[in-house]
Amino acid sequence: MQKIKEMNKDIDISFITINYNGLKDTCELIESLDKTIESVTYEIIVVDNASTNNEAIIIEKKYPHVIVIASKINGGFSAGNNLGIKVSKGKYLCIINNDTYIKSDHWNLIIKRFKSSEKIGAISPKICFAEDEQTIQFAGYTPFTPITLRNSTIGFGQPDDGKYNLAMPTAFLHGAAMIIKRDIIKTVGLMPDIYFLYFEEIDWCTQIRNAGYELWYEPACKIFHKESKSTGVDSTLKTYYLARNRILYAYRNKKGMIRFLSVAYLLLLVTTKSVIINCFRKPKNALAFIKGTWDFIFLKNKNT
Repeated sequence: MQKIKEMNKDIDISFITINYNGLKDTCELIESLDKTIESVTYEIIVVDNASTNNEAIIIEKKYPHVIVIASKINGGFSAGNNLGIKVSKGKYLCIINNDTYIKSDHWNLIIKRFKSSEKIGAISPKICFAEDEQTIQFAGYTPFTPITLRNSTIGFGQPDDGKYNLAMPTAFLHGAAMIIKRDIIKTVGLMPDIYFLYFEEIDWCTQIRNAGYELWYEPACKIFHKESKSTGVDSTLKTYYLARNRILYAYRNKKGMIRFLSVAYLLLLVTTKSVIINCFRKPKNALAFIKGTWDFIFLKNKNT
């Protein structure tokens, strides 16, 4: 293993993950990285977002080689990752969910992909579901439609039978695992922390593309993802932030008449339809959708 022990040793990849009351998952991630990676030098940074049971101390004692940052507040996904980015030393920064794990070491191929073109700014690996390791969750994204912000996840639910083994540019990266070239942060800045949860990586990807860089899907490297462990599947928390942040993304990244039409479509049509549907299926989610939309309207400093 090539965990960094010598102070003068260059670090290839900084793995940065957020822990929030997810000790078991975080430990499984750390151990999978330590057990598997030999092809690159690396460091592991865990940002504990104010977990309730002093989990930062537990992680620090159990894994002395891991850099642990104990945040006094839960600043959300982006703010937590930004804390990790600020102390990281790697040439490449891997933002990785704590509810993921790896079983093979192909991280050197990620670096090789970066070195194949100066235009490549960030990469996501192939992502498969942990509950069924032969089923793909992510093999790239299609672009958003201009007004409705609809797109598709390439390969979602498909068997991992080699069909999605071609590396290619993608419209967006997946927040469960995205590797950023450190140098481009000087141009695009840190991950936007106004979102708190969901869409921050989409906004960041948009800024990276707007700066002239390419985003790539690299299937030579693969991770496994335990989907929605922290927020719950279809939870009110997830519904609230998706409702708010989808509109916020359109507001921040669209211009002129396209922005007006997109925000109007999301505010009026999507909100109304979603509230009506959830009133019958899950009333609490209907209220979360209304609150998310309402909070977008009164959110200050939307472009910060």
